[in-house]
Amino acid sequence: MTVSFCGLQLAHRVINGSGTFDAIAARAVFGPALEDEFPFAAYVSKTITLEPREGNPPPRLWEAPGGLINSIGLPNKGLDAYLSEDLPRLARLTMAAGAGAVEDRSRPPPAPVPLITNVMGSSAEEFSKLVEACEAQTQIAALELNVSCPNVATGLDIGASPATLEEVVRATRARTGKPLIVKLTPNTADVVACAQAAEAGGADAVSLINTLRAMALAPGRTARPWLGGGTGGLSGPAVRLVALAQVAAVAAAVGIPVVGMGGVQSAAHARALIGVGATLVAVGTENFCDPLAGARIARELGETAPASQSGV
Repeated sequence: MTVSFCGLQLAHRVINGSGTFDAIAARAVFGPALEDEFPFAAYVSKTITLEPREGNPPPRLWEAPGGLINSIGLPNKGLDAYLSEDLPRLARLTMAAGAGAVEDRSRPPPAPVPLITNVMGSSAEEFSKLVEACEAQTQIAALELNVSCPNVATGLDIGASPATLEEVVRATRARTGKPLIVKLTPNTADVVACAQAAEAGGADAVSLINTLRAMALAPGRTARPWLGGGTGGLSGPAVRLVALAQVAAVAAAVGIPVVGMGGVQSAAHARALIGVGATLVAVGTENFCDPLAGARIARELGETAPASQSGV
């Protein structure tokens, strides 16, 4: 089967959450076998900012009961290096995966694997510069605006304010004809109002949920935070029911597609999100446990052929 999403034709409903699957590193580890069974119907890059970021100081991770708290802080090379170094490599990888490394004439050719670039700025002007630069790149099929990272203060400031969010989306909408996805924050009093603001600004879709703001304390009798950034974002099974409630509320309130994510580990979890209105489902934390989680879940949904013997 194929799934239509914002004008893109996808092989199935499962994509990755931004920053949870490094396709370039995975290709280096698994080799061409990754292309034989690429886990996702579309690939979402990690977040790109205008200037390089080192991210938050370590420690950056805390394994919580039922989940993971991260305070990574969006480390990346910056826009120029992404466009000149990473984008060509990602484009080659996703094109090879979409072409299908194993030819089987008894099956229809696989749908391409579109590349979605995730960007983040501290203002409408910064977002607009990022989007405008990506608009010129034919390898990029769509854009995702990260207005919801709990590890960067400006992300929360933009994503939790419907008025500011609409202003940012409207400004970026004017700079691109590519599909525009807005990644919403769960750390707000009214996620529905934020989703409606994104739609009013011209978003083609929304994705949710990003991580929930959380804290872990250093072991021992101390109130000192363990994470170098003080707080971080909680993901994994612990947030699954929050995600389900917020996806249901947003899907009922907007007329644009919804990408649901949060604690997805199996087809049952994916079906629940689809059942309340999600068009696509993103896998995040589970990728760290099982690099082929996306492919497994898509098969469990009955949307792809049986696994190849690729050895990934």
